[in-house]
Amino acid sequence: MTTYTDLNTSARILLGPGPSTVHPRVLRAMAQPLVGHLDPQFLALMNEVQELLRYVFQTGNELTIPVSGTGSAAMEAALCNFIEPGDVVLIGVNGYFGERLCDMAVRYGAEVQRLEKAWGDVFEPEEVEAALRRQPAKLVALVHAETSTGALQPMEGMAEVVHRYGGLLLIDCVTSLGGVPVEIDAWDVDIAYSGTQKCLSCPPGLGPLTVGERAREMLRKRKSRVANWYLDLTMIEKYWGDARTYHHTAPISMNYALREALRLVYEEGLEARFRRHRRHAEMLWAGLEELGLQMHVPLAHRLPTLTTPRVPAGVDEVAVRKRLLNEYNIEIAGGLGVLAGKVWRIGLMGYSSRQENVTLLLAALRELLGR
Repeated sequence: MTTYTDLNTSARILLGPGPSTVHPRVLRAMAQPLVGHLDPQFLALMNEVQELLRYVFQTGNELTIPVSGTGSAAMEAALCNFIEPGDVVLIGVNGYFGERLCDMAVRYGAEVQRLEKAWGDVFEPEEVEAALRRQPAKLVALVHAETSTGALQPMEGMAEVVHRYGGLLLIDCVTSLGGVPVEIDAWDVDIAYSGTQKCLSCPPGLGPLTVGERAREMLRKRKSRVANWYLDLTMIEKYWGDARTYHHTAPISMNYALREALRLVYEEGLEARFRRHRRHAEMLWAGLEELGLQMHVPLAHRLPTLTTPRVPAGVDEVAVRKRLLNEYNIEIAGGLGVLAGKVWRIGLMGYSSRQENVTLLLAALRELLGR
């Protein structure tokens, strides 16, 4: 007879592109007893989660919620609710997740216009304006923090350009929310989404989403029903709003976890948290350069939460990653798409962004690379 032992996973040092290491307080919160998804205690928790999400997004948007699903579900919600067949959507493609935005938008019938740059580069407002001058778009989507390249997209001036041509601005904050400044109201962004498993150091399973009034008005004026029932915000907003109308059974324990993860962000304070992420990133960059490694992204738009050193010539990057995991218990990742085999992806996000992790990783790489 087959027997199944107790689950006993290793306590890895998670320094890849996600998930990051979960704070012990978040794990303890997940062990709280379940209540029903319409229980008064859970409804009160929902209000707190929304308030804390508004804090990290730096927004007053009423429709600010955790989508029940991973960051990819939040990405899809950010697209499917605002696209109708034949709508023109302009998407900045400078990495893997710009490509994913294109893939999703096409599936909802959008006429996708691609604004392309090399993987690791960023866009200027003038480039977006030139594209909109050629073809106005209902929606313009940019990746604020491109997880595949380690590039941080500047947002100053982008919304002004997009709104001048009558469009909505959507940004992907999956690898930035809680780790670098995300200022939804100050930047005048209409739609933004993220994931819980990166800079918030919560398990994967919820997708923070915030939607401004411009976008909500467009949602109300749709000519057709949202093509995705599960992610239809016209129904979901009634569950997260005052009516508390049943739509689906929310993942109770994941919302416990998110509340605690956001409470940790609130206790630390956003500015202090951003300084911590920057300090440890600069320590990593300096150490990698001492080892002779070249960073893929220029310093001017390098993402502090996700670093992409180029793999040295003659080095088996997969073998290095395997030895890091097997000998040092450290997880990092390889490149995606056109950067596969060319870079490593090293994440210092949330609870993983600690000095001891940087010191250990640099020492391990020095040993493995013989530097």
